[in-house]
Amino acid sequence: MKKGLLVCLALLITATSTLVFAQAKSPHLKVESPSKSVKVVYGQPSKRGRVIFGADGLEKYGKVWRTGADEATEITFAKDVMFGDKMVKAGTYTLFTIPDEKEWTVILNSKLGQWGAYDYIDPVKGVELKKKDVAQIKVPAKTNATPVEKLTITPTDSQVSIAWDMASIAIPIKPVGGTN
Repeated sequence: MKKGLLVCLALLITATSTLVFAQAKSPHLKVESPSKSVKVVYGQPSKRGRVIFGADGLEKYGKVWRTGADEATEITFAKDVMFGDKMVKAGTYTLFTIPDEKEWTVILNSKLGQWGAYDYIDPVKGVELKKKDVAQIKVPAKTNATPVEKLTITPTDSQVSIAWDMASIAIPIKPVGGTN
């Protein structure tokens, strides 16, 4: 009886560990603008045949999204910038978005080290976390001609582009006090 129980337990542990290690993990990327004045660190999920945005999508319209996989995406500015129409001091911030069909809300938050957007959307913790918002801007959403398989965040010296599935946005940035 004990031997049979031990064999079952061993099989259960083996099966569980195999499933855990077999799960596809999103790659984690660090991308920089050409002048290295903007750096973005994010988990890069893949579409894998799924609908990504909308009522039936993985990311619902009107809901806060970590803008990546796993840990919340972080963006670093080496210099003070105009982030859309908001002045933002040099530093590292958590980047959240609220996707919608016609426009997205882009949020910079000063609390680092967040896992996903769970604390942001929690009705109790979220109230406190929203107080740490540094900037919120709205940018127009565009529909891509063809789907983008992997979430792609591309910083340049004048914008940060985000594209995935059929949606893309461009967030204007401009160094304060001149050009890079």
